[in-house]
Amino acid sequence: MPDAVCVRFAPSPTGFLHVGGVRTALFNWLFARGQGGRFLLRIEDTDRERSRPEFTDQILESLKWLGLDWDGEPVHQSQRGELHRRALDRMLAEGTAFRCFVPLEAAREAVERAKQTDGQAAFFSPDRDLDPDEARRRADTGEPHVIRFRCPEGETVCQDLIVGEVRVDHRTIGDIVLARSDGAPTYNFVVVVDDSDMGITHVIRGMDHISNTPKQILIFQALGLPVPRFAHIPLINGPDKRKLSKRHGAVTTDEFMAMGILPEAMVNYMALLGWSPGDDREIFTRDELIEAFSLERVGKSAAVFDPDKLRWLNGVALRALDDEAFVAWARSAPALQGNPRLSDTDWFASVALMMKERASTWEELVHLLEPFLSEEITFDDAAVAKHLGKPTARPVLEAVTDMLEGLDELTNPDAIEQRLRDLSEKMEIKFGLLVHPCRVALTGRDRGAGLTEVMVALGRDRCVRRLREGMDRAGALGQ
Repeated sequence: MPDAVCVRFAPSPTGFLHVGGVRTALFNWLFARGQGGRFLLRIEDTDRERSRPEFTDQILESLKWLGLDWDGEPVHQSQRGELHRRALDRMLAEGTAFRCFVPLEAAREAVERAKQTDGQAAFFSPDRDLDPDEARRRADTGEPHVIRFRCPEGETVCQDLIVGEVRVDHRTIGDIVLARSDGAPTYNFVVVVDDSDMGITHVIRGMDHISNTPKQILIFQALGLPVPRFAHIPLINGPDKRKLSKRHGAVTTDEFMAMGILPEAMVNYMALLGWSPGDDREIFTRDELIEAFSLERVGKSAAVFDPDKLRWLNGVALRALDDEAFVAWARSAPALQGNPRLSDTDWFASVALMMKERASTWEELVHLLEPFLSEEITFDDAAVAKHLGKPTARPVLEAVTDMLEGLDELTNPDAIEQRLRDLSEKMEIKFGLLVHPCRVALTGRDRGAGLTEVMVALGRDRCVRRLREGMDRAGALGQ
């Protein structure tokens, strides 16, 4: 086996890249980069009916977005037919494979009968004893057949780098199909041929592939090829401990991009799904992950995908951006495109930066910006009842309105806050009894940016209008 580490990510372009694929690609990439090895990309596009070029494009763009750069050009499995055929012909010639004329349905029925009699859960074809020349003649006449692996007796032992020792009795494997009746090679066969040809030293993949491993080891051995090391990483479940799917929310990279998730946050979070650094650290740079990652610290139990944790990490990553980068991220929110207020560049930047400590996704950002970008705002009923329903609400809103009407414009937050504090002392009320009804009247909610920041961003005229409307709401509540 070559000394240099070489791993691969081998997605099938039958759908968009999802969380499980991202984590597999990331673990392979981190292992390769940490070991000074190579990270190769193989597109397993032999499923002619379901493979789509648009899925391939999405996979490539997703990996680029994540910053998971691969070495060399992507390998397309569908373009390696000649290599697969040569390996298959060699196995036929050496007797490790044979032509089987038993229909697949009959083979399945034989397995069911075997299960009931001796517990054998695999198919061993009677055609394994056919004379090869006779089998070739029957095939040449067009008789339907598949090509099967001649499974030997015994067991296969795999020392998995994560799971540990895995032993499989060959009676549970049987004479597996290497090529279908139309000549198309099967997954377990082409994976072996391609991994060997590409010099793969370590196969790092999801736990759902562990049943394929003994079959592939047998094919490696039949071809006289070095067997790579295997490492099966735990599956990913949703918060309800069931297999992660769309019912749990976003699961594809496109969906996370559409949320405004930063690639740095995505990589940071995905690395922690099934892997532990051995301490309490949760925030990592890409270089820190490369240095810290090891297969020894990958767990065996299923990981739980927590969308809230991802959003939290994205908020951390957003706050780490410089102001210019954060504003650029904010301006890119799909829901804001076409809003005329974006053309006021300096104003939008100032308003967006008010939300830097509060927003963790584009959806949250748009919600926070709604009072500033829309003339009509949405009121939180609970906030209205709580703060505009107080006896002091209407007098406060009236007093603040009068104060603002006496100003030319609102430009200095500190000066405005001092005026508001002076007003609360004059009215002999706590400052909070002044701030909360004003914030609700101005934004429709009782949480958000500081009141004076809100006032400056809205401008005097809009503040006065909304405060007067707030007085009407307070009046409707009996105040």
